[in-house]
Amino acid sequence: MLNPGGKRHKSKKGWLTEHVNDVYVQRAQKEGYRSRAAYKLLEIDAKDRLFAPGQVIVDLGAAPGSWCQVALRRTGGNAQIIAIDLLPMQGLAKVDFIQGDFSEPQPLAELEARLAGRKVDLVLSDMLPNMTGVPAIDSPRAIYLCELAADFALAHLAPEGRFLTKAYQGPGYQEFFQDLKRKFRTVVSRKPDASRNRSAEIYLLAAGLKDVAAAA
Repeated sequence: MLNPGGKRHKSKKGWLTEHVNDVYVQRAQKEGYRSRAAYKLLEIDAKDRLFAPGQVIVDLGAAPGSWCQVALRRTGGNAQIIAIDLLPMQGLAKVDFIQGDFSEPQPLAELEARLAGRKVDLVLSDMLPNMTGVPAIDSPRAIYLCELAADFALAHLAPEGRFLTKAYQGPGYQEFFQDLKRKFRTVVSRKPDASRNRSAEIYLLAAGLKDVAAAA
């Protein structure tokens, strides 16, 4: 008799084996990063030089905190970092963390209050919804989070600020990419080596706000 959950259990076991043997997971454990996602940001930073001392940085979807760790190390701890996530995150010195749903008004208002009117140099978003494996469902959910992050960036970035977001290559992606191009002077895509080849995720880096009112 077939075990109805056999395929799922086998898949989970395969994922765990891959995870344990993953070179980036092993590096993260050795180098003190909370997740392998740190190496995606490190690779993008090596190419695009995202960080500088004295920046104001907002990390959307920050848990478990590996991107905050990268930001701290790359700025020498000399940065104002505000992070938010629906999930709890173990505290990091010099990181101001808010636990809450970024898509809800109250946590967003709290984030804005902590900025206290300061313009942001770098908005980071590694947000992604719970994935079902069905592109027609996953992509719109992912793009919705991208749009929320982009709205925040447009409202709070300094004129020369930059916005880095995870996106999902599926329905709605091209429309989102083109919308960023209308609102930022430069938009480039990045697929770090640490991003698994089978994953539809890609990162978009937008820089330099356009005069949206004039461009409309």
